[in-house]
Formats: sequence, C-alpha cells, structure tokens
Amino acid sequence: MDVAVTDRADGVVLMAVRGALDIDTAPRLREAMHGALDRGRCRIVVDLGDVEFCDSVGLGTFAYSHNRCVADGGYLRLAAPSPFLAGLLETVGLTGRIPVHATVSDALASAPGG
Repeated sequence: MDVAVTDRADGVVLMAVRGALDIDTAPRLREAMHGALDRGRCRIVVDLGDVEFCDSVGLGTFAYSHNRCVADGGYLRLAAPSPFLAGLLETVGLTGRIPVHATVSDALASAPGG
C-alpha cells in the first residue's frame, strides 16, 4: 500500500491510497494522517479510487482519523471508493459518520461541514 500526501493551498490534505489497506499496511495511512494532524492540518480527503482491499483495521483507521479530525475542528472525507468498498463502508455504518463522495472533486468541493 502506498499513500501519496498532497498539502493543498486551500488547507486541505489530499491522501491518495493505492493497494491493499489491511493490518500490515494501515499503520502507514495512520502515520500519514497523524503527520497531517500534527502539522495542524485537520481537513483531510482520502482518495480511495485505487484501493483494492480494506479490512477491519483499515476501517478502524478511518473511524479513528475521523474522530481526531473532528476533535481538531476539521473533517475527514472519503472519495471514490469502489462499489465493494462503498458497500462495506455502508454495511459497517461508517457512511453515517464520515462523508463519502463519488469523486475526489466532489469531496473537495463539498461544504465545510461535510
């Protein structure tokens, strides 16, 4: 799993995730999110377009990061999940808490509250 982090001029951090997000790789995403939050960047959009697999540890990373972002006055938005991943996010109840958008552009253009 790879994570490409882009600090945008508008203050949003875009994280593009590629590969499998699982027990072995989720800590890399968590570290990238912690890095953004430690830099005072609490508005994060995660591009899931190239995620091939996600297990419960990956899902937990989203939930934890969402809580940290909100506690710091920001947000976490998920963008472009595959149909399988979108269904998984819905099944475990994350879509009721974390905004999920069809595209990265939609996530970036969404109103500040989600």
